[in-house]
Amino acid sequence: MARTYQSPERAAQAQRTREAIIDAATTAFLERGYAATTIAAVARNAGVSVPTIEATFGTKARLLRAAIDVAIVGDHESIGVLDRGWAIATDPREFLDALGVALRDAQLRSAGLVLAVFEGGIVDDELQALAEQLVAQRLVTAGWIVDRLTRRPGLTRRDAVDTVWLLMDSAVFVRLTRDRGWTPARYGRWFAATVARLVLDPEPTRRSKR
Repeated sequence: MARTYQSPERAAQAQRTREAIIDAATTAFLERGYAATTIAAVARNAGVSVPTIEATFGTKARLLRAAIDVAIVGDHESIGVLDRGWAIATDPREFLDALGVALRDAQLRSAGLVLAVFEGGIVDDELQALAEQLVAQRLVTAGWIVDRLTRRPGLTRRDAVDTVWLLMDSAVFVRLTRDRGWTPARYGRWFAATVARLVLDPEPTRRSKR
């Protein structure tokens, strides 16, 4: 069987095309909403053809998922959000402060897109499946956060995870920043302080010496 070869130049061009499509789609989804955004409009704004988008992403829902993934991490690098530099902090409160900043920035970029999934999922089966994936992904992330912390005495892991999972909901970010007039910075500080108050053991060192 003949080996498939792709030159570095062609691979780089394919990546640039993918990034242009995602950037154009993100703008369209945020400005027009999911239902009003068409693949043709995204193609036109990205400077590519409709078949190119279909070959790269398949469906509009998958394109939205790609846009959300990029929005969460903030760039097109293949480095997961939990593998970023902010996550290396070992002191629990420093970790929560760094997490609050990272989550604030991620919500700023992705909350509108995430809510579009849940709103569209009411009438679109593919978006409903994506909504379920996003909920499950947030649960995994909440579990990772909780496992980095020493929990309050008597607080089960499940209850701690559920608490963080709820606080991370994009709807909470939107309600506070849009409806209650909070700044994103205030949201980030509130998230870190609330997790510390509800989940983090305030005296782990003293308790461990007893």
